[in-house]
Amino acid sequence: MRRTTAIFSVFLGIALFASVSIETAAQEPSQSAAQPKRFEIADMQKIVRVADPQISPDDKSVALVVSCVNMKDDRQDAEIVLIDIASGAARTLTSRKGASSPRWSPTGDRLAFVAAVGEGKDAATQIFVLPMIGGDAKKVTNGPDGIEQVAWRPDGKMIAYVTPDPVDKKAIEAHHDVFEVGDTDFLETSAAQPSHVWLVSADGGEAKRVTSGAWSLPINFPPSPPSSPLSWSPDGKSLVITKQETPQPGDNDLTTIQILDVATGQMRKLTSHEKFEGAGEYSPDGSQVAYWYPRDGDPNNENEIFVNSASPAAAAAPGGAPAGNGNAGTDVTHAVDRSIQRAIWIPDGKSLLIGGHDATGTSMWLQPLDGSAAKRLDLGDLDPSWLFWIDAMVGPKGDIAFTANAPNRPPELYYLSSSDAKPRCMTQYNDWISSISLAAPKAIDWQGPNGFHEDGVLLQPPDFSNTKKYPLVLLIHGGPQASSTMGFSAFAQVLAAQGYLVFEPN
Repeated sequence: MRRTTAIFSVFLGIALFASVSIETAAQEPSQSAAQPKRFEIADMQKIVRVADPQISPDDKSVALVVSCVNMKDDRQDAEIVLIDIASGAARTLTSRKGASSPRWSPTGDRLAFVAAVGEGKDAATQIFVLPMIGGDAKKVTNGPDGIEQVAWRPDGKMIAYVTPDPVDKKAIEAHHDVFEVGDTDFLETSAAQPSHVWLVSADGGEAKRVTSGAWSLPINFPPSPPSSPLSWSPDGKSLVITKQETPQPGDNDLTTIQILDVATGQMRKLTSHEKFEGAGEYSPDGSQVAYWYPRDGDPNNENEIFVNSASPAAAAAPGGAPAGNGNAGTDVTHAVDRSIQRAIWIPDGKSLLIGGHDATGTSMWLQPLDGSAAKRLDLGDLDPSWLFWIDAMVGPKGDIAFTANAPNRPPELYYLSSSDAKPRCMTQYNDWISSISLAAPKAIDWQGPNGFHEDGVLLQPPDFSNTKKYPLVLLIHGGPQASSTMGFSAFAQVLAAQGYLVFEPN
């Protein structure tokens, strides 16, 4: 992945301390030498993280990224694991350094993934292709600055990927590396480089550049969602991409959805919008494109999912405006009234799996395109994993794999055989936490100023007594795009274990 010196605030909060008394029906616990162990800072490094589930085309298994903390080398060590859907049996496919982004070939006979190659300043991520019948993974790219996105062409013969244009390393070594500071981070030490689309054979060989120019495909750094994905048309002739007008990180609002002709490199805008679009994805039959856009074009509002025709026949805007379709298509999530941060087509093309924060939880809905009301999936107490993005995938039969927390458990892989099914836990990486006494989160709400209905989460120490007063830690974050939820929070659990009430208002 591209290296950056930008500083991001993963946790935006203020810790305030006060002595408060909270009324509750909790009883005074007995104090004994056998009191269960509490959650400690050292326990945070034991948490196993699961991410990026990918259901195989035959609907029999899920490829999953599993990572653990490596304290000695100050990094996350990741491996790609194959989970059998029927039995839950797991086997490791690869443990290469920096393993990520598993992607099935259309027939499921191969699995592409990204992993690091080289050491030090020469290290870069590359694409590998692993045959599922056995054998070693083959490296198929040699990008000097790493791989940012991967997408198989529908015929399985080629792979589209995104990589940044190379920097002039000789000039940098000779200290001729002056650059003009643009709309970027104040700690930037080199000019931002555009990222573009390339094609390479799934068997390896010389790569072909598809796009070029001073513009860039966007690169989103944590804690933003993943970069807008590449999405192939079913006939393999075009890609839906997101175009950012400059490679400067601060210009990540100047984005539009484009239809890219892979053979010629020519692009056309999908709509007449000039900015704020992202995450475009072709429908299963290629006739429509779903994409992200803020309500009323105002980024201060909730994020919505729009669906628009992919046909160039609709290219004329009202009044003769030449650029893109004349309208944005249909805002299919307006009635949900939540900031939606994921949209995945259901295989029949008649609905979308959508997801976003929902008061003190994270919900997923099935959103029909015919105007019917969205149906919230019954996830029980699960809180789908969140980094401004729902970590989920829809399989070929409409089944769903997703990663999620529970109030008393870090993330695991879960599976829904259909949108009407109950979630089934597929992994047990964090079972060890059942031996630890945890704080139980409580959802609370109240009426705020200007008629706003407010909500938040309160954690009480494991031995909480309503006869005592406790210091309060106030973790201020908010919503609707980054709410505090009832899902497991390691940081909040550490504080509660030390005897604090932990209040997280949205």
